[in-house]
This record gives sequence, C-alpha cells and structure tokens, in this order.
Amino acid sequence: MKRILIVPILLVLLVSCATTGPGGKKSLILIPTETEVELGKDVVKEVESTERVLNNQEVQNYVSKVGRKVAKVCDRKDVTYSFKVLDNEEINAFACPGGFIYIYKGLMKQMDNEAQLAAVLAHEVGHVVARHSIKRLQAIYGYSIVMEVALGEKMGQTARQMVDAAAGVILLGYGRENEYESDEYGILYAKKAGYNPKGMVQVFEKFKQMEGRRPSTFEKLLMSHPPASDRINNGNKEIQKIGGTNLPYYETEYAAIKAKL
Repeated sequence: MKRILIVPILLVLLVSCATTGPGGKKSLILIPTETEVELGKDVVKEVESTERVLNNQEVQNYVSKVGRKVAKVCDRKDVTYSFKVLDNEEINAFACPGGFIYIYKGLMKQMDNEAQLAAVLAHEVGHVVARHSIKRLQAIYGYSIVMEVALGEKMGQTARQMVDAAAGVILLGYGRENEYESDEYGILYAKKAGYNPKGMVQVFEKFKQMEGRRPSTFEKLLMSHPPASDRINNGNKEIQKIGGTNLPYYETEYAAIKAKL
C-alpha cells in the first residue's frame, strides 16, 4: 500500500512543465533533459553509421557558426546545440532529440544566401525547443520512463526501442501541426539572430518550385511536410507580425561557402 502511495508522489515531483516555445510557452514533459540528450546521442550514432558527414571543415564551421547564432536567441537553453552537414544530395534537414541538428549538402546547394540557411537551422532548432520528438516518444514510453527514473533505475530495456522510435520520427516527420509551429519559431529566431526572416519564405518558394518536379531526393520532404503554398502564406503572415524585412540576407558570404559544396 505504501508503495502505491509513494509512486504518485514521485511522479508529481518528477513531471514538470518545461519551456517549449516563445513567450513563456510551457508543456508537460515526462522525459528529463538528461534522458533526452542520451537518447539523442544514440540516434546520432545511428545517423552517422548510415550517413557520411561532409569532409570539409570550413563548411562545417560556417554552418555551426550560423547555427550557434540562432541557438543563442532561442527559448531553450538546457541543451548544447550542434550542427553538421551530411554529404548527401538529399534535400532535407532534421533535428535529433537533445539538440543534434543535421542538414544535407543537397539542400544547401539549393539556397542562395545565409538567411535561408539560418531559417532552415532555426526551423530545426524550433523542433528541439518545442520538444516535438520527445512529446511523440513520451506518448508511447513516457510512463515507463518516469517509473524507471522514480525507482532509481536506468531505462535499459526501453532504450533500444526509444532509439528506433526516435529515428522513425525523424524519418517520417513530425506532422503538419508540428511543422507549422517550427516554421513560426524559426522565423522568429532567424530574425532575432539578425537575419532577414524572408529567408524562410524564400526556402518555401524553392520547395514549391520543386513540387512540380518531385525529384526522388525531395520526395521524403514532400511526404512529411505541409504544402509549400500553405507554408508561404503562413510565413508571410508571421513576418507581417514581427517585421525584420530590413535585415540582411548575406548573399556574398554564402556564395563563397556554396562554391565548396
């Protein structure tokens, strides 16, 4: 009987409302940040066992610099963000749990300026801030994870399942509602980092042009993300609210890096 009473008390102590967006937005999060980061590290191992990281330190440093500028102004500071370019022509980017963010070389080749790169990285940072992968995972594993933490145990038997599930979330996408939310956050973070937020809309306009061609490297993004026309409309509305269209795009800086891809 005492054990039955103790567990709900421990759950109340462990479960907390965490920051998941601008303006003090909070959500009920069951999985602790430490667990999320460890999970993310395992997902990173999976990613880098099948994908090749681009072997160009200048490009990697540049993307990391832009990513850090965005991460510095985001609403979640309890993780250390990292940014890497993958040597693949796929047109995509994704965020692993815990702040590990990847962008494909193929997507970078489609861009024209640093503001567009910042927008894409800010969108992925938005996924981490909103804890979209963790919300999806805790809906399946949250109770068991909290129970194991409450009883002082490690999440051994569920770890493999969670890593596979997290990788699946990344592969299949977060769903339209989550993508719209990350678009909104990304536009705000790009602007706060000193970039013209229209860079995000420019990326969506490129996606719209590609929708007609449907190249194989773009099909995954088309399946897992909302229609580009909707994202353009929503993006323009958000930019009207926050302003920032007088901020720079940094075309010259980006062109020099793009030439090395």
